[in-house]
Amino acid sequence: MSKNVIVIGGGSSGLMAACTAAESGAHVTLLDKNPRLGRKLLLTGGGRCNVTNNREQAEIIAHIPGNGRFLHSAFHQFNQYDIMRYFTSRGIALKEEDHGRMFPTTDKARTILEAFIEELKRQNVTVKTKAVVKKINYQEGIITGVTLDSGEELPADRIVLATGGKTYSKTGSTGDGYRFGKKVGHTITELYPTEAPITSDDAFIQDRTLKGLSLRDVALSVKNKKGKTVVTHQMDMIFTHFGVSGPAALRCSMFVHQTKKRDNTDFVSMTLDIFPDLSSGQVEQKLYQFIKEAPDKNVKNGWKDLMPERYLLFGLQQYGINPEQTLKSLQPKDIQNFVKFTKDFHFSANGTLPIDKAFVTGGGISTKEVNPKTMESKLQPGLYFCGELLDYNGYTGGYNITGAFVTGHVAGSHAALD
Repeated sequence: MSKNVIVIGGGSSGLMAACTAAESGAHVTLLDKNPRLGRKLLLTGGGRCNVTNNREQAEIIAHIPGNGRFLHSAFHQFNQYDIMRYFTSRGIALKEEDHGRMFPTTDKARTILEAFIEELKRQNVTVKTKAVVKKINYQEGIITGVTLDSGEELPADRIVLATGGKTYSKTGSTGDGYRFGKKVGHTITELYPTEAPITSDDAFIQDRTLKGLSLRDVALSVKNKKGKTVVTHQMDMIFTHFGVSGPAALRCSMFVHQTKKRDNTDFVSMTLDIFPDLSSGQVEQKLYQFIKEAPDKNVKNGWKDLMPERYLLFGLQQYGINPEQTLKSLQPKDIQNFVKFTKDFHFSANGTLPIDKAFVTGGGISTKEVNPKTMESKLQPGLYFCGELLDYNGYTGGYNITGAFVTGHVAGSHAALD
């Protein structure tokens, strides 16, 4: 007999779970508290929906630094290439951009949402919007359905929780799934913002000295209290009025949080290397070459092609070097100090912007309490989890949505068939 499956949450993982469960033969009802499905999906990839990444599986999991290993079993059932086939087989052409990111050729997230909506219709899924789930109903430890805020009761044999994390709360991601999981005894690991801009109390940040300055292809690192590098990301970044942002900073953000917690400190040290592909010796040679070529130029003009002028002047100020003095008047110690600035500028980070300003939620339903092969709860038979609700998180670049589609597909198929 066909299973009666309710999927709670109409985002990326919930849409995939509902379509897959129905395709696998279940009678499916999809519930979403919003007036329309896919509100958060429409925001992904800058509104273009970066549906997955074309890298190898091992690389994708490496780009999901928060418990990515949990997804190995799920990837063996449905992976990034299956995601691509899922959409192309439904008439959606995809294109690859830098770093393996895959987008619909329309450059519109709505194209992906409409494909899901068509699939829901084709599979006869019952869709209820503005449907707020008040509680999940059980009888002698067995799931019997849900009760909505309106008082309406809906029967179910299986329930898939796809309610998302706590980022973008305006889209309905308000943490409802944590409450439902906790009710049956699940551990909710600490929630924290990831892929979030980093904050700093350093004077040059508070004075907005470098606000709005972008640096290309730099290496940004997080250090622990022993001075050892926790992580380094070589990408673009930007200084802001509260700290640093841009791809390099976003990728470092979860490690700022984790290092603060592990070291039990109020802030962590970060370092910036603007010439990551050159050694200190090579940078020093470069500086001396400029001096040799134009000894009578002042420092500000003689080194202007090395980096943005604001960063150059900031670096000179750090070591009391007069930007108007001639290159030939610089002392060896001045050169050494400036090399250190370019390769190893230290500043402190006291955290990140709050979770509702982050791209991704870290923490969630403990993966130790979820069967990685089925996404079913180990504590409550018939209850499945998928997407950002689970305690795994990846970098931006198609990795989080890949996790959402993969876990949604696995949860939906097993809810229908097991």
